[in-house]
Amino acid sequence: MNLHSTILGQGQTFVFLHGFLGMSDNWKTLGTQFSEEGYEVHLIDQRNHGRSFHSDEFNYEVMVEDLKRYCDEHNIHDIVLLGHSMGGKTAMLFAVEYPELVSKLIIADISPRYYPTHHDDILNGLSALDFEKLKSRGAADKELKRYVSDSGTRQFLLKNLYWKEKGKLALRINLEVLKEQVNEVGEPLPMHAKFEKETLFLRGDRSEYISFQDESLIHSHFPKAEIVTISNAGHWLHAENPTDFYNAVIEFLN
Repeated sequence: MNLHSTILGQGQTFVFLHGFLGMSDNWKTLGTQFSEEGYEVHLIDQRNHGRSFHSDEFNYEVMVEDLKRYCDEHNIHDIVLLGHSMGGKTAMLFAVEYPELVSKLIIADISPRYYPTHHDDILNGLSALDFEKLKSRGAADKELKRYVSDSGTRQFLLKNLYWKEKGKLALRINLEVLKEQVNEVGEPLPMHAKFEKETLFLRGDRSEYISFQDESLIHSHFPKAEIVTISNAGHWLHAENPTDFYNAVIEFLN
């Protein structure tokens, strides 16, 4: 069961993990920029997402093992690891379990704490898409709008659409399993987990995912953590303010 990835550039390995219902493509523009800075960028699709395999098993432990297998297959170590949201939780746990493989850790807009499920409208909207009837992206967007009013969120979700065959749309994500096991996405980092190397937490100034109360929790798990706020950005901070996001990461890496 191999993870699908896109590899760009040459140099030190820089691995990117997308968030829930996302895919590696979400990071292509930034990934290309980092590859031009002398990194070998690996944009990864996590299980049940993008072009990676579908599985009934879905939790952070198995996603960490997926990544470990990926590193072994590609013979990579000393990696810079960046994860957004769900990918950030995978990245935190991976760094804790395999610290020898990670040189620096970057977490985008997620804290190590527990998060209650809050994706119901989105998952119900995606479930309502009837591809026997919907024959275009526009029609799918219109249907999804009944559940998800924000057009940016809808565009992000509709990236999962693809033509399964001529005239037949489908979703790349394993929607059934993700709906069933959505609680796994909110799971906290284990209580005594610790990663002692340099870590950067980035949060959007308009996002509520990392609160000021989270800062002491972050420092207890990641003693060398630095927390930087990206202005004019919500939860999808890398898409909403890619320039400041890029600059904050480069500054941390240098």
